[in-house]
Amino acid sequence: MDERYDSYCAADPLFYDSLGSGTTQPGFPTADRPVPAGWEREATGDWLMYAPVDGALPPQGWKIHVTARLADADEVLATVWDYCVPRDLAFKFLRGPRTLLMRNSKYAARGASGKFVTVYPRDEAELEPACKELDALLTGRTGPYILSDLRYGAGPVYVRYGGFAARYCRSDQGQVVAAVADDTGTLVPDRRDPVFHVPSWVRLPDFLAPHLAARNAARTDELPYRIERVIHFSNGGGLYVGRDLRTDTPVVLKEARPHAGLDADGVDAVARLAREAANLRRLADLPQVPRVHDEFTFGDHHFLALEFIEGRSLNKVVVERYPLIDADAVDADRAAYARWALSVHEQVETVVGEIHARGLVYGDLHLFNVMVRPDDTIALVDFEVAAPVDGHRRPGLRNQGFAAPRDRTGPAVDRYALACLRLALFLPLTQLVRLDPTKAAQLAEVVADTFPVPREWLARAVEEITGAPRPGPPTADAASAPDDTVARRPVTSRRMIAAITASATPDRDDRLFPGDIEQFRSGGLNLAHGAAGVLHTLAVCGAGRWPEHEDWLVRRATAPVSGTRLGFYDGLHGVAYALDGLGRRADALDVLDICEREPWRDLDHSLSGGLAGIGLNLLHLADRTGESTLREQALQVAARVVDQVAEDPGGEISGGGHPYAGLLRGRSGAALLLVRLHETDGDESWLDHAATALRQDLRRCVVRPDGAWEVDEGWRTMPYLGDGSVGIGLVLERYLRHRADERFAEAATGIRRAARSPFYAQTGLFAGRAGIIAYLAATTPTPDRSAALEAQVSRLAWHALPYADGTAFPGEQLLRLSMDLATGTAGVLLAVTAAHGPHRVGLPFLTPGPEASVGTPEDPPRRSEASAGTPEDPPRNLGVTSLTDQTGRR
Repeated sequence: MDERYDSYCAADPLFYDSLGSGTTQPGFPTADRPVPAGWEREATGDWLMYAPVDGALPPQGWKIHVTARLADADEVLATVWDYCVPRDLAFKFLRGPRTLLMRNSKYAARGASGKFVTVYPRDEAELEPACKELDALLTGRTGPYILSDLRYGAGPVYVRYGGFAARYCRSDQGQVVAAVADDTGTLVPDRRDPVFHVPSWVRLPDFLAPHLAARNAARTDELPYRIERVIHFSNGGGLYVGRDLRTDTPVVLKEARPHAGLDADGVDAVARLAREAANLRRLADLPQVPRVHDEFTFGDHHFLALEFIEGRSLNKVVVERYPLIDADAVDADRAAYARWALSVHEQVETVVGEIHARGLVYGDLHLFNVMVRPDDTIALVDFEVAAPVDGHRRPGLRNQGFAAPRDRTGPAVDRYALACLRLALFLPLTQLVRLDPTKAAQLAEVVADTFPVPREWLARAVEEITGAPRPGPPTADAASAPDDTVARRPVTSRRMIAAITASATPDRDDRLFPGDIEQFRSGGLNLAHGAAGVLHTLAVCGAGRWPEHEDWLVRRATAPVSGTRLGFYDGLHGVAYALDGLGRRADALDVLDICEREPWRDLDHSLSGGLAGIGLNLLHLADRTGESTLREQALQVAARVVDQVAEDPGGEISGGGHPYAGLLRGRSGAALLLVRLHETDGDESWLDHAATALRQDLRRCVVRPDGAWEVDEGWRTMPYLGDGSVGIGLVLERYLRHRADERFAEAATGIRRAARSPFYAQTGLFAGRAGIIAYLAATTPTPDRSAALEAQVSRLAWHALPYADGTAFPGEQLLRLSMDLATGTAGVLLAVTAAHGPHRVGLPFLTPGPEASVGTPEDPPRRSEASAGTPEDPPRNLGVTSLTDQTGRR
C-alpha cells in the first residue's frame, strides 16, 4: 500500500481530502489572535502564513524550522509569534493540532515531518541571532527530529537552506518538484530528502559549523550490530535486516524515533516499541511469534532486535500464487490455491486464539503482518498495537482493509480482521468493506462462485463483518448479497453520471470534483485528476453540458496559480483541449496563449506532462481551428521529441536511459505523436522515429508464463494503460495500421493476452480495469475480443459502490471514492461508454474515428500573428508555469 494515501483519509470518510481544506478543524488558540497591525495573513493548504504587508523576502535562503509536541505546541507557537512580530520576521505554522498529528504520523513524509513553525530570516545577519534567541526562549522544549534539517543545539530549533517563493522545475525522474536557483540562475530541485543537505553553491554559515560537527559525531560502528539491508522506512523509524556481531546471529532491527510516527491517539514510535517488546515477551512460548533478542538505544533512537524469521509476507505470496491473475488458470489451479489459502487461514486463526488465551488482542492483522515460511507455516509480526483484553480500546494504527468498526473492541477486533482475511485470501478487495459493509456479501459470492470454498465458511465471515446475524439456517446462497444492493446492479452510465454530478463542490477553490490525492499537488483543473477531465468525460459520454462547472474551470484556468503545470494530462494544455471540445473555443485559446508564454522546451518527451501531449494538442487544435501557426508549433515540439527519443542509448533488450515505459510517461506517448504526424502529412520518416520509440518501450517488457507481455518494474510487472503494456499496445495497433512489422505484431498479440486477466486490484482508467476495457474497446476486433470485453465490463461490479442516487468507484488504493478521469468514476464511465455507448469515444487522440466533441462551436476571431507567434527561449529547466508568488512561502 502507498502510505501517502492514509494522510488524506482523515478529513472525509468518503473522499480523499486535505486537512487544510476543511473549515471545521480546531486551530491553535494562538491563531485566534488578531492579525498584527501592518501584517497580513494567508491560509495556504495546511499552513497559516503571517508576513509584514510591506516586507520583501528573497526567493530562497536559510530558513528556521521549529518542532513541537502535541502537548505544548500552542505554547511553542505563542513564543515564536511573540519573537517574530516585533522583529518583522515572516513566519508560518501548521493550522491546528490535527494537522500537526498527521504531519508527524507513522506514514507521513519523512523529509517534512517535524516541521511545525517556519521562520524566514531575510539574510544571514538575521539568521544567526534568530537561531540563538529562539533556542534560548525554547529551552526545555522538544519535539520530533527534523531529518531534512540541521539541529541547532539540543532544542527544537532547526535550519535548512531552501526556497521561500513557490518555484518549480522537473526532477531527473520527470516529476514536478519545488525548486531553487543554482549559482547560474537555473532552477534545480530543492531537495527535501530525509537527510541534511547543503547545495554545492551555498556556503554553510560559520556559526552553524559546530552544530554540523556535533551531528556528524555519532558513529554506528560502535554498535555490536551490522545493518545488512533495509526492509522499509516509516516516519517512526526504520526496519532493517542485521547481524549481531558478537554471536553472528541474524536479527531484525526495529528503530523508533522519539515524538515521531504518531498514531491516531498521539502515541509515538518509542512508546509503541516498548509496548511491542513487552507483548512479545508475554507471548514468548508461541512458535509463531518472533523472540526478543535485545533492546538498546543509539543517540535518542530506540531499537528492538528481534528473531529473524525466514519467509515472505503473505501479501507477496498471494500475488505470486493467485490464480485469478492468470486467464488460463483451470479448476485444478483454483482448487490447489484454495487448499493452501484455507490452511493459511486456519493457522492464523489458531495463533490468534492462542494470543487471546494469553490475555492480549493482536489488533493489527492483515496480509503484510503474516509471514509465510518456506514450508508454508506462518508467523505473525508487528505487535506494537497489541494490548490487554481487559479495558481494550481500538488500536491507534490500522490497516483500512482489515480495521474493525468503532463498535468493536477486545477480541472482536481480531475476529473482524480474521473474517476479512477469509475474503482477502481469495479476493483481496476488503478495503471496499470499509466504504460499504454490505459489500462483504457480494465479495463472498464472487469467491464462492470462483473457488471450491464452503459457502457456510464464507457466510460466517460476512456475518462477522456486517454484525448482522443470518435470519435462519444457512442455505446454498447464504453468501449472496440481497438483490436490491447497488453492488449487484449492472454498472450503467446513467448511475455513474448521477454519482459524479452529485459530488461536485463548486463552492471550493481547490477542486470541483473529488478525486485522487494528486489533485492537491498538481491542482484541481487538469484532465487526469481535475475538473477538465470530468467535464470532458461527461460531455463526450452524453451527459450534456454543465455551464456553472465550466465557468468554475475557466475562471481558474485563465488565472492559474503559481506552479500550475503545462502538460496535457497534468496541466493547462489538457484544459484547453477540454474547453475546445465543450464549445468554449475562445476560452481554450486564452488558456493556450498562457501556455505559449511559458517555458516548454525543456519538458520531457511524455504524453502526461511533456512534449508529446503538447504536440498532439497543438496538432489537434490546428485541425479544429485551421490556424497554421499551431501546426508550426506542433512541428517544433515534434522535432524536440525526435531528439529526445534518439538520445536513449539502450538496445533492444538492455535498459535505456529513460526510467519509464508506457503510454503516459514512456516512449509510447512520443510514438503516438509521431504516428499522428504521419497520418496528417504522409511522411514516412515520422514512422521511422515512432518505431524507435516503441522499441525503447518494448525492451522494458517481459513475457509472463502465460505469454502476456507486461512492463517490468523490477519488483512487479504492469499490464495497465498508463504505465503498463496495454498503453503501449494501443500505440502499436495505431502504428501497425500504417506499416507491417513482425516484431511489433508479435508484441501486440502478447499485450492482448495481458488484457484477459480476471482480476485487477483497481478499476481506474490509468492503473486498473477501466483502462483494460478502454484498450479492448479501441483495438482491432478478434474472435475472442467481444467475450473478453464483456467479461471485463461485468467484473466492474466487484468494485461498484453506492453514492447519492448513483454508482461510484474507489480511487487508488481503494480507500476512498474518486470521481476523476485517471483513477475514478469518470474513467470508468469513459471506458464503459467506449465499450457499449452510442458515441465513438475513447482516450484523446486514440478514439476510433474522429475525435468526439460536443456540438460545433462558432469559430471565434482568429488570434493575431503576434499573439500566436513562437515565444522566446525561456530559462532552462522550468517545465511548468513560472508565475511565482513571492509571498507564497514554503
